[in-house]
Amino acid sequence: MKIEIISVQSKKDLKSFILFPKKIYSGDPHWVPHLWEDRVKILDKKKNPFFQHADAEYFLALRNDQIVGRIAAIENKLHNETHHDKVGFFGFFECINDKEVAAELFKKAAEWLKVRGFDEVRGPANPSSNDEYGLLIEGFGDSPRLLMTYNPEYYMELIESFGFKKAKDLYAFKIDADKMMATEKLVRGCEIAQKRSGLVIKGLDMKYFDTELEKVKKVYNQAWAPNYGFIPMTDAEIEFMAADLKMLIDPELVVFGEINGEVVGFALVLPDYNVIFKEMKGNLYPFGFLKLFTKKKLLKWARVITLGIIPGYQKRGLDAVFYMDIMRRAAKRGIYHGEASWILEDNDMMVKGAALMGGELYKKYRIYSKSLI
Repeated sequence: MKIEIISVQSKKDLKSFILFPKKIYSGDPHWVPHLWEDRVKILDKKKNPFFQHADAEYFLALRNDQIVGRIAAIENKLHNETHHDKVGFFGFFECINDKEVAAELFKKAAEWLKVRGFDEVRGPANPSSNDEYGLLIEGFGDSPRLLMTYNPEYYMELIESFGFKKAKDLYAFKIDADKMMATEKLVRGCEIAQKRSGLVIKGLDMKYFDTELEKVKKVYNQAWAPNYGFIPMTDAEIEFMAADLKMLIDPELVVFGEINGEVVGFALVLPDYNVIFKEMKGNLYPFGFLKLFTKKKLLKWARVITLGIIPGYQKRGLDAVFYMDIMRRAAKRGIYHGEASWILEDNDMMVKGAALMGGELYKKYRIYSKSLI
């Protein structure tokens, strides 16, 4: 039966694009539906500041007038300026278990990128490495933590059957507060590192949110610049992200590290609201909004979304000091499990640090790449 690939052109098409995953994940107990409002904001080229330096085309695959897949082809000019390459991206990929359908989607995305002069396609990126990134390849028996991806296991075969190869794996570590804080050597090492450096860790002051956000801007792009696939976040993107996450923030779990009054590090840690989002089934209103507040105290997991230290203060054991401080703060709120993710497989400092803290490598994600030449 013929497969037709169409470009999303109307609000009706976009609605179909956003809602299609419900067909794929129906009955999957681990899937967490995205909030409708969240997907609309991310895909809106007029409202999402990502599109001030990027472009994208959204595609739907149809068979007998039924939607059977979707994909986005993404041009990220800031990535290309940063890395001096000609890499385009695919993202928001969802598909029935059919290699022919997947191949037609990938062909269409590749054609769109080749016309724009790209010689490689990489992904999945939804829509960039500063957002949901990578395909889950290990750890399918568990729901994703907040802002992490989730997909059927057969997606690996669909992607690889089109000729995609591994570019890089991303790790997620499970860290237990009791186990970490019971490690005397680690506790003592953190105390020594903190005393030697003079590091002072403070929680976020919501009364001065805009001022605190300036600290994030100062640290973020410096700390992560050397990493694979790094794309600097513009001020507009950081402000967009902050506005989106503001109501989810626990100010005691968003921390800044200062030495002699200078901000040298930052960690964004959020309770795992995915437990609540799963119950909301993608709907914030009319009652989902209330669940965010009434059930927040029941959450037992948090995710360390970002933890960065600016160059010049790295490799001094300060990352472990941050983790120890965060886990103590979380434990006071009844949160005893944390996920540190995502961490590059070859980021030896972070991988060894997670192991030192008793972290368990319990999930893996993959970035795929394919030549367009």
